[in-house]
Amino acid sequence: MTTRITQLDVARGIAILGTLGTNIWVFSHPEGLVGHLASPTSPGAPPWQQQIETFLQQVTNGKFLGLLTLMFGIGLAIQADAARRRGRPWPGPYLWRAGLLLLDGIVHYFLVIEFDVLMGYAVTGAVVAHIICTSPRTQRIWAITTGALHLALIGGLTTLLWSTPADQLPTTLTPNPYRDGSWWDLVLFRLDNAAMFRVEPVLIGAMSICMFLIGHRLHHAGLFLPHGATLRRRLMLVGAIALPLDIGLGMAHPNWFLATRYGTAPLVALGLLALIAHLPSSTGWFGDRMAELGRVALSAYMLQNILASAIFYGWGLDLGGAPPTWRLITTPIAFVVVSGAIIAGAHVWLRRFSRGPVEWLWHHGYVALSGAERINADDARCRTPLA
Repeated sequence: MTTRITQLDVARGIAILGTLGTNIWVFSHPEGLVGHLASPTSPGAPPWQQQIETFLQQVTNGKFLGLLTLMFGIGLAIQADAARRRGRPWPGPYLWRAGLLLLDGIVHYFLVIEFDVLMGYAVTGAVVAHIICTSPRTQRIWAITTGALHLALIGGLTTLLWSTPADQLPTTLTPNPYRDGSWWDLVLFRLDNAAMFRVEPVLIGAMSICMFLIGHRLHHAGLFLPHGATLRRRLMLVGAIALPLDIGLGMAHPNWFLATRYGTAPLVALGLLALIAHLPSSTGWFGDRMAELGRVALSAYMLQNILASAIFYGWGLDLGGAPPTWRLITTPIAFVVVSGAIIAGAHVWLRRFSRGPVEWLWHHGYVALSGAERINADDARCRTPLA
């Protein structure tokens, strides 16, 4: 029987909390995701406030998306290893997992947020599940090829951004369903604009495959084991070099958005993952809370988005409609409130149950669809799609 790696849970928990740190600024924008893409900082706010907002957004932008993507790749490696140990076919029943994750993503997209990542991860997982059945050489070719394609795409789009006049970019959303619409109006808005809102998973499809494969490789290279210390130090050095470049470009001009979110940020994520892996198994109160959050990652991810929607959208408290000068105050406060709620919720829930509520539903759906009798204790650490 294998033992659960605490740092994996901690990394998942930090990734979930970090995605909230990025998304909370999307929720708090008066025009939601559409307005955030056009102008991430508060329209009409003083320049000094916009600079602070830019910095706070850049600190999290893309780093935790990259970390979460790496974690999915590691989870895939764990599940594939567990299947091979038991002589089970691979990918076999895993495709049911990917299908359920896709269904979760579709429901989450329409009912909660238009910037859901689960749908893209489900498709990527199904693809990479087959790639990892090939030889290590073929896997490296896939990783290098998809990485090169991604960098070429982001380089081309960044060049296009610099050559596009600012007055040709979208400026306002009329009518504004985020402020004036009901919850159902936003559901219909996502339905009507699904092609536009699902661009990011397609845009980062090659990057996701590459990062999944890197996560898969890092797990087998012993990133979380004692002999992986040299590997961890090298990755931390990569992250330390990439971080100031990422922050500097992001602060310099909005046109570097794609280059940082999908270029430098994944390198920072590699360093962050290595740093977490380098921590001792017992990491104190904060590590314990992050580990708990990581164990209910799917439930926490959905809950934090529901809570943030209720705080900022017009159908809820409508704090997104507050004066622009309030945004620098309300957004960090909302982040602390929502973070506290999901951390406390995970702690209380796990004192009574072994799985989060969404994980419980997902597990029983998987058992019913795949015909598996149960996932035993040795597979417990990979019983959810976020494992």
